[in-house]
Amino acid sequence: MADDYDLPRGDLMKGKKGVVIGVANHQSIAWGISAQLAAQGAELAFLHLPGMERRVQPLADSLGVKTVVAVDATDDAQMDAAFAAIEASLGTIDFFVHSIAYAPRDEIKGSFVENTTRAGFLQAMDISVFSFVDCAKRAARLMPNGGSIICMTYLGSERVIPNYNTMGVAKAGLEAATRYAARDLGPAKIRVNAISAGAMRTLSLAGIAGGREKLSQGRAMSALKEDTSMEGVAGTALWLLSDLGRSTTGEVVHVDAGFHMIGLPDDFGADS
Repeated sequence: MADDYDLPRGDLMKGKKGVVIGVANHQSIAWGISAQLAAQGAELAFLHLPGMERRVQPLADSLGVKTVVAVDATDDAQMDAAFAAIEASLGTIDFFVHSIAYAPRDEIKGSFVENTTRAGFLQAMDISVFSFVDCAKRAARLMPNGGSIICMTYLGSERVIPNYNTMGVAKAGLEAATRYAARDLGPAKIRVNAISAGAMRTLSLAGIAGGREKLSQGRAMSALKEDTSMEGVAGTALWLLSDLGRSTTGEVVHVDAGFHMIGLPDDFGADS
């Protein structure tokens, strides 16, 4: 619940209101970010996937979140209704967190070329990329005084990660969308950034073949020799969403214990 993680408390987000889409359970990155924002005084509203009410509502209750709306991000009518509910509840907002993505399971294993289908590719791009653009457009309309928008990405957008496949291509699109949105929304004093988090124990990782191996390899190859922590990711989100990040926009911030900068493991060539 609200005390799942060791998160610093304070007033950094006091008086600020915002929306998080993508809380699924107590291990989801969206939940860790939500808990950190609430611990710093933010007022939140949740948008979540249909069918997740049983898991999401207790989490929302533990933070005092009053507006919790189920929405299919691919359905324009549902998105219209969801954002109308947000506006009725919060009025204007100061931040928005996008943390949803999807690719068919058959397309995130084995060969990218052989397993990618037209339908699966388009679905992945719709949910993982276009939904962010759509959310950014809708959220910006509720930010007359400026604000901050973030989304979640992964290193598979930049490098070939086994079994990530279609999702890696979608994340590359998401990062490009982040930069274009940052350019368009900058004059309105709305900042847009992405967090590239390392492998973590989430539902998303569980759906990828070899997910457990990614965790152990990520730890072994990281500069800090540790797992990516929820506290680290949530803290970065807090920085980007608060006034501390006021001059930062259009960035992809890596929070992966330094894994992204490593070219070869420490023991490479040890036997030669």
